[in-house]
Amino acid sequence: MLRLGKREFGPHEPVIMAIVNRTPDSFYDQGATFRDEPALARVEQAVADGAAIIDIGGVKAGPGEEVTAEEEARRTVGFVAEVRRRFPDVIISVDTWRAEVGEAVCEAGADLLNDAWGGVDPGLAGVAARHRVGLVCTHAGGAEPRTRPHRIEYDDVMADILDVTVGLAERALALGVPRESIMIDPGHDFGKNTRHSLEATRRLDEMVATGWPVLVSLSNKDFVGETLDRPVKERVVGTLATTAVSAWLGAQVYRVHEVAETRQVLEMVSAIAGHRGPAVARRGLA
Repeated sequence: MLRLGKREFGPHEPVIMAIVNRTPDSFYDQGATFRDEPALARVEQAVADGAAIIDIGGVKAGPGEEVTAEEEARRTVGFVAEVRRRFPDVIISVDTWRAEVGEAVCEAGADLLNDAWGGVDPGLAGVAARHRVGLVCTHAGGAEPRTRPHRIEYDDVMADILDVTVGLAERALALGVPRESIMIDPGHDFGKNTRHSLEATRRLDEMVATGWPVLVSLSNKDFVGETLDRPVKERVVGTLATTAVSAWLGAQVYRVHEVAETRQVLEMVSAIAGHRGPAVARRGLA
């Protein structure tokens, strides 16, 4: 059972996490939701399309202008509070690696801390424990936040992913983060080249076998773009194909830009796997 905020999810119940970037320089939308009203409209649409989690980020993942902790908090804390006010039942996640930002957003109403940089600030797990909120434990290959990998090598990329993410999850549990609110994430593109991310996807069932719920953040990423030789705005088909494979292998949570399309993919895979029935069943019966 996965428990986040006020919600509980069964082991075969896929969960969509919608991305809302509070940055002026996002790689995907170039700041479309930097201002409050477009961002709140994005939240409303994502919830209507089937997102259970809203993931709010105040710093883009890639290199760029420095964003201090104070500026990151300015971009996220008030917005978290407003989303909580308008959408009391939605699960609010904040994508941050900083404990001080995590503390502030939890006080504002966040239910989940999405640590995409793999525990670079060890204090973040303690914040999750104190506030009894969820935590995403990610493999980033030891990379520093906002850096790109350069000639990184692994003897066995999945072995490294398992060692790091399970270790982070067990540490979080020992600190007091509720077990049912901890997820592990292979960290596609983070500290990895395209071949590493493809292998991580191919072997995702090994992460699922650990028993920790698996989150994947695949949406329009560089490994999709390089695999198909497509620019950012032409990666949706590749992303959805990767989503279907990940769902078949047992991932549970999907961090995405395209909520409605992802929902259809996940429902189709779930029906093929026998975990849900068709929405209607008239063929051959009328």
